Amino acid sequence: MNDQQHERELLTLKTIAETLNRSSDLKPMLQSVLEELLAVTGLQTGWIFLSDGRHEFTCTADVRLPHALSMNNKHPMCSGTCWCLNKYWDGKLNQAFNIIECKRLEDAVKNDLGDTEGLTHHATVPLTAAGETFGLLNVGSPGKEQFNEEELTLLESVAYQIGTAIKRTKLYQNEQKRAEHYAKLETLTRELWKREQGKDIINGIVEQTATSFEWPIVGYCSQEENHIIVHSVYEDGHLQTDHQLYRLDNFQDLIDAVQLEKPISLSKQSPFFSETGFIIARNVSILGNHIGILFAVSHKNTDFNQSEGDVLKAIADHTALAIEHARINEKRQELIISEERNRLARDLHDSVSQKLFSLSMTARGARDLQEENPILRDALKDIQQMAQEAMREMKTLIWQLRPVGMKAGIMTSLETYAVGLDLKPNCHISGFKILPAPIEEALFRIGQESLNNVQKHASVNKVSLFLKIDDHNATLIIEDKGKGFNLETVGSYTLGLKGMRERADVLGGHLSIKSEVNKGTKITVILPF
Repeated sequence: MNDQQHERELLTLKTIAETLNRSSDLKPMLQSVLEELLAVTGLQTGWIFLSDGRHEFTCTADVRLPHALSMNNKHPMCSGTCWCLNKYWDGKLNQAFNIIECKRLEDAVKNDLGDTEGLTHHATVPLTAAGETFGLLNVGSPGKEQFNEEELTLLESVAYQIGTAIKRTKLYQNEQKRAEHYAKLETLTRELWKREQGKDIINGIVEQTATSFEWPIVGYCSQEENHIIVHSVYEDGHLQTDHQLYRLDNFQDLIDAVQLEKPISLSKQSPFFSETGFIIARNVSILGNHIGILFAVSHKNTDFNQSEGDVLKAIADHTALAIEHARINEKRQELIISEERNRLARDLHDSVSQKLFSLSMTARGARDLQEENPILRDALKDIQQMAQEAMREMKTLIWQLRPVGMKAGIMTSLETYAVGLDLKPNCHISGFKILPAPIEEALFRIGQESLNNVQKHASVNKVSLFLKIDDHNATLIIEDKGKGFNLETVGSYTLGLKGMRERADVLGGHLSIKSEVNKGTKITVILPF
């Protein structure tokens, strides 16, 4: 190597280094460095492909492309594949390659796309840094079919400089994106903690995550045995909360994304994800127990990197804390309500019930002393009967305020309650599952009201109770063969029946009433999990 050539190479490297250090914006930086490289080497044309994965690439920079390659907004350079990219993706291009005949140019000639301006060959060099590959640098000139060893060595040095600058720029951009993500996370979590119920928390976090990070699809689901239950999904500007049930094997991409903690390419096996794209997902866990999965879907793999995975994990952790906080608050409210009910029950028992008992005994004693006055004796008898009826109703109210035996199970509690009303219950249970507290409470209260109606209006003491539990619903049926009533005249607007319907509606359930005069009444309530 002569001194003049050595000086030219040093000048080239110095010029390239200065160009790379002037900018942190990737595309303008690559365009500038390619122009400088061609200027100092005297080459005519060049282009840079960046690639994040197989069959994914962009022509990020180009200089003086021949008309055949620049036509239609550079369509020949932005679509299809070529020999250099295929070798790069196959891992067979790890150094400067001395002249590759250009398939894009050959296709242009073959299809008569335009003038190639004498360009037939180009050198190609991989852009690498610290074992990571980013794309290809291609350069050439009309009529040039060979690069000597010195030229290839220089191109490798330049390519390494470019690769190092790309890595530095990507790290800088990732840190910027991370900072932006966590700023959005701060805003998102402030809104999250304003919500008080678990369902509202999930719906809110799904919607706000999608809108804050501009991901096409964001959702929350849970796994139960061999099924995935999709609770909430935000897609195309709409929030869907239809608790749909799917087979677990249709969500293998989701499970892989959770386990591997990296973006997974969506297959076409899932009936839920109809479009191609990539998915990231993180577990929502409370005290080591996985209660759900938060996931996001994008059509481009470039939308998901380590920063997106980290922020989704942070969102999932905040969601878990908010759900646990809401659960604790709910338990606290239940405890407060329970304590207040117990206090009222004690007060009623210690004051009103005792006074009614005393009134009943006094009326009975006075009646026995009034044998000579039948009118007064009958009046005292009526007073005694009303006092006894009031005591029975007070006893019922106390039991409603203070449920007996709920810890023993819903059916045991209802059976105990029915016996306390002097009814003879016939109980049947099908299926087993630990019921969520709201469902158990609703079933008990609806069962109480139904049994009260049997005791007051049916004129029979036999009642049948059926509790059926499956994977999706809890169903309670209470049936008697008593007097019944006309639904058209009574309807469902009495306070008790209206209250039962409202309890079922709040939990997304359904309550039906079938009754005919002198043929009995059947009440069915179905509450979904």
